Amino acid sequence: MSSNIDADSLPLVPGALAGVAAWVLGYVFTYLLAGTDIQQSNLNQIIEFTGGESATYELVGWVFYNAHMVSITYTNLGPFAPPANFIGGEDGFTALLYVIPPALLIAAGLAISRYQGATETNDGAIAGALVVPGYLIVSIAGTFLFEIVVENATGGPDLIPAIFLAGLVYPVVFGAIGGAIGGATAEDDSSGL
Repeated sequence: MSSNIDADSLPLVPGALAGVAAWVLGYVFTYLLAGTDIQQSNLNQIIEFTGGESATYELVGWVFYNAHMVSITYTNLGPFAPPANFIGGEDGFTALLYVIPPALLIAAGLAISRYQGATETNDGAIAGALVVPGYLIVSIAGTFLFEIVVENATGGPDLIPAIFLAGLVYPVVFGAIGGAIGGATAEDDSSGL
């Protein structure tokens, strides 16, 4: 099982763009599933009251990072800190949100594998893992984009797990799985028939 992919022909830019697209779509789907509830939540009302504006898009980002197993961290809130994870549990959002990032990354990996023309599992996995750079960059940017600062208190996705879990582990594993599926299910046209 040797790789037939030439390192010079790897679709780096399309792979990165597919990673960005998977991340953005994941956020959009999370917003569609949880945005209304977040907008009406007590936490958003408190933030709006103390900060002057709604924090719906940031709080949806928190839930999106939770779907990657990334906790939310707080400073200067003491015993009044909200939960570190908003998915599942008695008052949490549906556990279906955990499926969104893997499903989109598998689809992105599959798409890049097909774009590359991979006809073997290994080649497909390599091509599918190319979603990592794009997904990593927006995962890092999102930690800063979704940080909420109200007076001297802050909250947002924990940076190190966001980089490691959301930015690296999820796209490597699920992008490669999607790519491997693409390579394994592709028809090999090299027979010359």
